[in-house]
Parts: sequence; structure tokens; C-alpha cells
Amino acid sequence: MDGMRVLVTGGAGFIGTHVVDALLARGHEVVSYDALLASAHSGPPRAARAGERLVVGDVRDPDGVASALRGVDAVCHQAAMVGLGKDFADAPAYVGCNDLGTAVLLAAMARAGVRELVLAGSMVVYGEGRYACAAHGVVRPGPRAEADLAAGRFEPRCPSCGAELTPGLVDEDAPVDPRNVYATTKLTQEHLSAAWARATGGRAVSLRYHNVYGPGMPRDTPYAGVASLFRSALARGEAPRVFEDGGQRRDFVQVRDVAAAVTTAVEGARGPGPEAFRAYNVGSGEPHTVGEMARALADAYGGPAPVVTGEYRLGDVRHVTADSARLRTAFDWKPEVGFADGMREFARSALR
Repeated sequence: MDGMRVLVTGGAGFIGTHVVDALLARGHEVVSYDALLASAHSGPPRAARAGERLVVGDVRDPDGVASALRGVDAVCHQAAMVGLGKDFADAPAYVGCNDLGTAVLLAAMARAGVRELVLAGSMVVYGEGRYACAAHGVVRPGPRAEADLAAGRFEPRCPSCGAELTPGLVDEDAPVDPRNVYATTKLTQEHLSAAWARATGGRAVSLRYHNVYGPGMPRDTPYAGVASLFRSALARGEAPRVFEDGGQRRDFVQVRDVAAAVTTAVEGARGPGPEAFRAYNVGSGEPHTVGEMARALADAYGGPAPVVTGEYRLGDVRHVTADSARLRTAFDWKPEVGFADGMREFARSALR
């Protein structure tokens, strides 16, 4: 297809930078719009790529956003404040950056006549993943009690009979259950995007990223993620500290596969389709435990071996892994980087 001009908010960040590279490789022109906040960037800002215009600005600034949107065909909205925060006092900052910022962007898109949006969604909107009870079928366990966590009882139980549960893959039609302020703001972004699409005749796609890792991850910031925290520990010669018993299941998806999904969605959003808004999981299809991930990184790096601490964080979910069949079918996308190869590359890569 002909090249487009794509606005990437948060384009200088970890995932955003890989998205920019993927779009440029496909022949698109890119305008990156990033506030370059120190809390999101542990090193100096990167230089602009050939074919990219890198603009420093805040998505809450209507004039700045309007200027960046001139001549744009589609928007890839990556900019967000992530992490759990220190306490609920951080809620206004999260809502301001994530939801007000999204509203300002969407309002500017409506005025500019830009009708294609790909949103960086998140698996955090699900809360816990999918569970099945032998007696009661698919169930939705509530938040785990602190007394259970303190006693080392990490697995959720059936809310009806207390029996053990079997975790499975969560699809996009699962009920949403955001467990913290960040998760709530990510769900609100989706609702705002759906409302914008219906009001303007636009098309909005939310790509619900699962646990993204890979080269260029920030270190020692709320944006780092568990893979980066383990990688930083190894670089200091320290053992990665694995919380709970290490049995938490996640879907670790390599950042280049995520960027390919974004690019495919940006291009495919222009095709025919009846829905103004739709969400898609972006996962590798290879569930692994946090303990397995820590061991794979440590082995590839050359040690030291991980330590399972039994520590826990209230609000963390036990298992959430992706069914990405909808994305594979709709956009003919599939992940290319396997878990073992991805972890070996990440172990050797530099953090930002």
C-alpha cells in the first residue's frame, strides 16, 4: 500500500521507538510526539530517525497536538503513564496523562478529520485471567486476600466451592476487571476511543499488549517491567528476586513482534469492516511462568541464579495469558520471536 504519514505519540519510548522503526521500514512517514519525561526515560533522549520528525510535546496540550496532526493519515497512541504508582494519591496524575491526554488527542483528531487510530491497550484491563473449576466451569476469582498471600497460598480458588482452578487463555470477550488506577485508565482510554469512533465515523483498534520485553527497555523506572528489573539485577551481579513462588503465568511477547502488530493494524485499519472499535490481544502464544523467565535470563546472561523470595504485592494477579487468535486472523499477524531466542537476545542487549 502507499505510504502514510503516521503520528506516534510516545514515539521516543521503549515500545514507541520500535513502532517507529517498523513503520519507517514499511515506507511510512512518521511524526513522533513525546514529552520525554525523565520518569519514562532512564537515559538521554534518542535521536530522530531518517524519515521521522520528532516533536517534544505533551498530549494534554491541544495546540501542540493539533500542530503534530497536520497532514497525518493515522495515529498510533502509545503515550501513557504506566506502573502501579506509590499510592492512590497518584490517581490524578494517571488520569490526567492517560485519560485527559487521550481525550485531547481524540478531540484534535475529530477536528483535523483524522479517522484512523491504533491504541496501545493493555492486558491489565482483565485483572485475573481465565480460570476453570471442575464443578462450576469458567469462574472469575476476586482479588487474593493478604492473609492467603502472607501464608504462601498464592493460587486463586473457586469463589463458589473453594476448589483448585485451572488457568487458561483469556480472550477479548472476557469480562474486564481493572484492579488498580493504571488499569482503570487503560480501560477508559478504550471507552473514549470507542466513543470517538462512533461519533466521527472513525475506526479505532486497541491492541492489548501482554508482557512486552526486549532491547531498549528502560531500567530503574516505573516503565521497566519485571524482565528489565531482572536484567538490571544480573548486570549488577545480583540474583533476580522472584516474588511469590515464581509460578505466576504470563505471556512474554518480544517488542519487535508487538511493533509488527501495530504496523499491521495501522495499515489494516483502512480496510473494510463493520466495527467502529475492536480490541485485540497481542501475545506470543507461549505462556511461561515468571520463574521460568528469570531462569532463562540468568542462564543466558551467565548467572547468578534467581532467588524465589515469597514476597508479594497486593493487587498483583496470579495468571493472565493471551489468546491472540483474533489478531492473527484479522490482520494475518503472527509472532516471530520465540521465548528462548528472545530471552537470549535480551540477556545480551543493553538497557536504556
